[in-house]
Amino acid sequence: MAQFVIEGGHALAGDVTVAGSKNSALPIITAAALAATGDTILENVPRYTDILDLCQILRELGARIEWLSESRLAINAEQLTGYQARYDLARKLRGSTYLVGLLLARLGRADVAFPGGCQIGSRPVNFHIQGFQALGATMWLEHGSIQGTVDGRLQGTRFYVERASFGTTLNLMIAGSLAEGTTVLENAAMEPEIVDVANFLNAMGAKVRGAGTNLIRIEGVSRLHGTRHEIIPDRLEAGTYLIAGAVTGGVVTVANVIPEHLTTVLLKLQQSGMTIESDMDWIRLTAPRRPQAVDIETLPHPGFPTDLHPQMVSLLSIAEGISVVQETVFENRFGYTHDLVRLGADIKLDRDTAIIRGVDRLTGAPVQAQDIRGGAALVLAGLRAEGLTVVDGVEYIDRGYHAMEEKLSALGAEIVRRELNPVYDR
Repeated sequence: MAQFVIEGGHALAGDVTVAGSKNSALPIITAAALAATGDTILENVPRYTDILDLCQILRELGARIEWLSESRLAINAEQLTGYQARYDLARKLRGSTYLVGLLLARLGRADVAFPGGCQIGSRPVNFHIQGFQALGATMWLEHGSIQGTVDGRLQGTRFYVERASFGTTLNLMIAGSLAEGTTVLENAAMEPEIVDVANFLNAMGAKVRGAGTNLIRIEGVSRLHGTRHEIIPDRLEAGTYLIAGAVTGGVVTVANVIPEHLTTVLLKLQQSGMTIESDMDWIRLTAPRRPQAVDIETLPHPGFPTDLHPQMVSLLSIAEGISVVQETVFENRFGYTHDLVRLGADIKLDRDTAIIRGVDRLTGAPVQAQDIRGGAALVLAGLRAEGLTVVDGVEYIDRGYHAMEEKLSALGAEIVRRELNPVYDR
């Protein structure tokens, strides 16, 4: 466990490089274990704690995984034989559900702890389970685990993805790649990470078509092989550092980013008074002293991403005017707002909506991160607040941001990490 100690009031300035996408890396690392032959080399892999935990689970299932450099990962799953994911690690990860699709497709049996992750609202696994059942698996919940078996191979099917679920879409792409016959996903999620995973699967020998649209067709194959792939940049990390520049009234350039993945976010930042410049792989934000109020509604891609809503609320808390933010994806996403109020924000909640009356100043206080993005929002607010802000629960933030304090310090922030217990290198 650790905490961030932040001395606010310093405008950020400079360049920051974004890591690879966590939301691509988790399913891609899992899908790499579908390969019965050959090595997979992944580039631009982020070293978030969720990634390290997933690698350890796969090692214990029989895969050989080695870090070749800070962001290059080698995976060989020829000896993958275990079907029971280590409970204490799997239960920490929302992404552990991808292991179910992997193990059912590759081994015909799976036993994976009911997933954990951030407590931001209902993300029901029943969508995943219904999808596996449609593919012919027998599924049940027992002893805190999702368990299933397959008689022979999974069978291709036609499946409607409830709520355009991101995780369900990915899981059925993974499982369907080794199914017999064709799987069609209707109302599929369309995020850039879906396209990235599809490109990776196709490089392994899969036949996935339509990723990036709401209709994905997967023609199952009998075997997959190792390959090379570079994971796309993390649009959520990029958005966070751009918003950090906006919150502090600074000038921040984010490198290793795909601007098209942030179109809706950049539009809202421009509406709030920010000047945005961009090219093929960078975005520069120049902020006024104080932003203008804007209204936001979170929606599945290409709408405004729910994972950047908390950071935007930190920005809107110091805006001129009244902003309304409606959260349509996760009903408990607003848990962080109580701590923003502790820092001086004026926020009123009404079910799925936050009404934010901008204030001229925030003041430092002790606050507690309870999830990845809410924790990031508290850090951003602390960068603006007068005086000292102490953010506890940094272990949540570490699940989605690697070395956040180092990147912010390089931009001129006064932020240090204070360790509260020993950290063991994995």
